[in-house]
Amino acid sequence: MKKKNIGSSFDSWLREEGMFEDVASAAIKRVLARQLEATMKEKKVTRTEMARQMHTSRAALNRLLDPENDSVTLATLRKAAHAVGREIRLELV
Repeated sequence: MKKKNIGSSFDSWLREEGMFEDVASAAIKRVLARQLEATMKEKKVTRTEMARQMHTSRAALNRLLDPENDSVTLATLRKAAHAVGREIRLELV
C-alpha cells in the first residue's frame, strides 16, 4: 500500500514562514557560483583573467564566486557569464 503525503510541502512551509524568497535566492546564487567556477575550470580561465575580462577586481570576483555571499547584481552575473562564453537566462514562473 502506497502512503500519500501528509501535510504541506517544504516550499509551502517556507512560504508560510515568509522565508521562501530568501532561501530560493540563496540557493540560486550557490548554483550559479558553482556553475561559473566549473565553467572557468573547464575553459582553464584563472580568477585573475576572469576579473580582467569582467573589468572588475579580483576581490569582487571572489565575492561573486563565494556561494555564501548573496550580494550580487544581475549585471555582475551577466558580465561573468559573458566572460566565459555563456549567458544568464531568467524565467518568471
